[in-house]
Amino acid sequence: MSETAASQNTEVPSRARWIALSALVLAVLLIAVDGTVLHLALPMITEELKPTSQELLWIGDIYSFVLAGLLVTMGTLGDRIGRKKLLLIGAVAFGLISVLAALATTSAMLIAARALLGLAGATIMPSTLSIIRNLFTDPKERVMAIGIWGAMTSAGAAVGPVVGGVLLQNFHWGSVFLINVPVMIVLLIVGWKVLPESKDPKPGAWDLPSAVASLVGMIALVYGIKEIAAVGFGLPAAIGLGVGVVVLAWFARRQLKLPVPLVDVRLFRTGKFSGAVFADLLAVLALSGVVFFGAQFLQLVQGYQPFDAGIRELPVTVGAVISGLLAGAFAARHSARAVCASGLGLTALALGAIVFIQGDTPYLYFGLILLLVGFGCGASFTISANVVLSAVPKEKAGAAAAVAETAYELGTALGIALIGSIMTAVYRANVIPPPGLPAEAVAVAKDSLGGATDVARSLGELGQQLVTVAQQAFVDGMHWASVASAVVIGAAAVSAWFMLKGVSADSTVQH
Repeated sequence: MSETAASQNTEVPSRARWIALSALVLAVLLIAVDGTVLHLALPMITEELKPTSQELLWIGDIYSFVLAGLLVTMGTLGDRIGRKKLLLIGAVAFGLISVLAALATTSAMLIAARALLGLAGATIMPSTLSIIRNLFTDPKERVMAIGIWGAMTSAGAAVGPVVGGVLLQNFHWGSVFLINVPVMIVLLIVGWKVLPESKDPKPGAWDLPSAVASLVGMIALVYGIKEIAAVGFGLPAAIGLGVGVVVLAWFARRQLKLPVPLVDVRLFRTGKFSGAVFADLLAVLALSGVVFFGAQFLQLVQGYQPFDAGIRELPVTVGAVISGLLAGAFAARHSARAVCASGLGLTALALGAIVFIQGDTPYLYFGLILLLVGFGCGASFTISANVVLSAVPKEKAGAAAAVAETAYELGTALGIALIGSIMTAVYRANVIPPPGLPAEAVAVAKDSLGGATDVARSLGELGQQLVTVAQQAFVDGMHWASVASAVVIGAAAVSAWFMLKGVSADSTVQH
């Protein structure tokens, strides 16, 4: 499929398109921030609402579970009822539910609100990307728009601690939810006035079993991955992964039999489409992994406060924004596979350089690594997402956007699980507490660096020795995790080079 520049001019004027894009990416940034900002507020929430340990886990995780589980359903729903309509409904819901979450008086109320926020977020995320696909019909403009969209999506994890730090230093914990309201009001006003409506004129019948299967399968899969990241591989993780794989396999088989499937899984038979999704997933995996251990390294090893650490993680965002804006020009001059493969290759090299970082390494070195990781991931993510969207007619953009978004969510969960599991294993193996430490303190210290830091406060000189040992063990874990990530991303770079052969950034994948 190809579109001309002339066709875009008959739809939405240039200025209006970019104004609309600014509102869309602001909403996406906010939803991404919502996934990380709450972690800073958990101590205050714990003090006020007194949740049990299980309730605390659900407060943190239920949002991402529901969001990931409903992306496919909501993406295809937008194709049927109208993407603008679904986006505006989701914006209203997200704003109202944010107020409910901010005013929560019990843990159960907050968990329910977080689940509903995940549902509302699932209506917004694929809608924004599919609207961009229909709004920017000129291929060069579309690549740049997706680059901006991807940069803001990636920025959420890094910006979350900064936003949360500012709000929590001055206001009640509910402020991390109330900040959503004005942004959603802006999205409603701009969206209502500027965005064109678009949907599939021949959507076919809605298949409820497929929608349920995608929800159950994705939630089970993400649960299993998160369980590995939290406590390691055990029976709950095995059950989650097993259920997720079986249900999603059934979902895929059902799509092959339906005359109008929710997702055209036949696209995955094409190496070019699969390669784009694979590159998309692994770019996000690398980005989320670096943000995950980078925040802990800056706070628990180098001693920065959460707000200061968040500021120092912003080079990731800066790099992603720059490369997202330049990716289209690079791909037009060279090729889509050159941009994806070189972006992933640069990311692998930057991750490998983390082995030279120690606890007292100046921030400038780490900041440069973050910048390079963001640059490499942003370039790969932008082009791969554009290839995924271009692989289907624009009438099916919601389903394609859901595939790209699902890859993003899985990449985020896998990145934290992979990095977290390796780091935890190395950390626990290398923490050798000084003699004379109480058994209870040893158990807490070997569980995490945060635990070691907390328990050390009441142990005087012995505690300082414990912190030194724990910090070095954490850095050792960071080294091993970065090497493992570099190997995975390096292999992905090679795969992208071969799988994306013949794909241009502004053309449809033939299938």
